[in-house]
Amino acid sequence: MKKARISYNGSIHEAIEWEGQLQLDDGRIVDQSEVVWLTPVEPRTVFALGLNYADHAAELAFDAPTEPLVFLKGPNTFIGHNAQTRRPSDVEYMHYECELAVIIGKTARHVKKEDAYQYVKGYSVANDYAIRDYLENYYRPNLRVKNRDGCTPFGPWLVDASEIDNPMNLKLTTHVNDQLVQEGTTADMIFDIPTLIEYLSGFMTLSENDVILTGTPKGSVDTAVGDVIVTEIAGIGRLVNTIIGDEAFTNR
Repeated sequence: MKKARISYNGSIHEAIEWEGQLQLDDGRIVDQSEVVWLTPVEPRTVFALGLNYADHAAELAFDAPTEPLVFLKGPNTFIGHNAQTRRPSDVEYMHYECELAVIIGKTARHVKKEDAYQYVKGYSVANDYAIRDYLENYYRPNLRVKNRDGCTPFGPWLVDASEIDNPMNLKLTTHVNDQLVQEGTTADMIFDIPTLIEYLSGFMTLSENDVILTGTPKGSVDTAVGDVIVTEIAGIGRLVNTIIGDEAFTNR
């Protein structure tokens, strides 16, 4: 079952996919085009992995890490399906990053790898945009790069963990204006999901609706204002986002 959070006629609803449409929690059936898509959960603490695919590390001319390279993301970074992301006019290189999002389902502390999947609620898709101009170095890469308002589309669906046989063998793709530009598989992660849960829960408590963004494979190219970006993970969902420019914003 694919679940979502949406806004419809001014109210927020839980919804499920229903024969290509949406069934709201009050029983109504509505078309997907009639709603505003929210993030599939309200994220609590969000952990994002840097350089978790060796081919992407090489693409950035970095060595692959020997332990998880993790940074945190603030709540204002997240937007839903079919939303818009701002590209500042003074930057030269802003690229998408298709990532498998892992949503924690219950309190986790000192979890062993063999038990890690018991703590996963489900999976979703994230597109964690990066502005390469802001990248400082290997050790301080991502505060300004990864915490801009609206820089991370997330959704549209939360797919229950029980419905994904092997989250470590899922195809990831990105299309820009219908052209395939990124293709990879979660099988190529340096640190897999159980390793990440064991690592993080080893020094801090994980809670329900914490999210782990597990990194992206190679294939990141520059995007332009007006581009429509589609990040997709097999069995999880198809996330659409449009790049807009500074001219859409005014200071009053």
